[in-house]
Amino acid sequence: MKIAKVINNNVISVLDEQKKELVVMGRGIAFQKKPGDAVDEARIEKVFTLENKGISDKLQKLLNDIPMEYMTVSEEIINHAKVKLGRKLNDNIYISLTDHIHFAIERQQKGVNITNALLWEIKRIYKDEYAVGKEALQMIQQKLGINLPEDEAGFLAMHIVNAELNEEIPNVVNITKLVQDVLNIVKYHFRVELDEESLNYFRFLTHLKFFAQRLLNGTSMDRADDFLYDLIKDKHKEVFECTQKIKAFVESEYKRELTKEEMAYLALHIERVVNRK
Repeated sequence: MKIAKVINNNVISVLDEQKKELVVMGRGIAFQKKPGDAVDEARIEKVFTLENKGISDKLQKLLNDIPMEYMTVSEEIINHAKVKLGRKLNDNIYISLTDHIHFAIERQQKGVNITNALLWEIKRIYKDEYAVGKEALQMIQQKLGINLPEDEAGFLAMHIVNAELNEEIPNVVNITKLVQDVLNIVKYHFRVELDEESLNYFRFLTHLKFFAQRLLNGTSMDRADDFLYDLIKDKHKEVFECTQKIKAFVESEYKRELTKEEMAYLALHIERVVNRK
């Protein structure tokens, strides 16, 4: 294996047998080395295989500017998230999470703390991702000796959600706000506290995340099938009234119209979650 590019003393890129570029990390792996030299395989600590060349290029640039330890702990957090959540994460997270950890530590060392305005919502809407964020703080403390505040667990969780939904962070913030707004409409309409531990609440929350994503991206479910819509309208009048409130809110705040199918599936989930069946 030969060096294709030297990023810094600890990071190089190489080409595999299929001519795919790999980013390789190892302490001192590129010391006094140049492109074309053989790789000292005994020094290899991490190998990143990223499908997207644009992401690979960004990762190399990032690794040129930050300590290797930050990338190492970030990768451990990402692997932990994949296992614990059982979900595929977009490769962008290698850039966004590592970059965030870098700046969070810099802020901490300068005594600058940033409040996470969405921490309350993140804890409830993205409970599993927030739990990973809390564990990530412990990993950062153990590996780097830095104690980051709880607000950072929320920020780290948002990067994980971003990688799950394949969205940019500002879009994830908007999705989170919209999900919370819909939950509030349901709670106030029925004057109930929803059972956040129930399976139906989990299903409703999952539906809302993708509902919000579709809405904000200007796409929607619309198969022109009125049967389910008419059935709910006739048999579940109070639930239907609640979906009408959501529809009015969406049209007022986001200038988008809900299709009958979107309303029907919202109503189905609302009926299940408020009746706790």
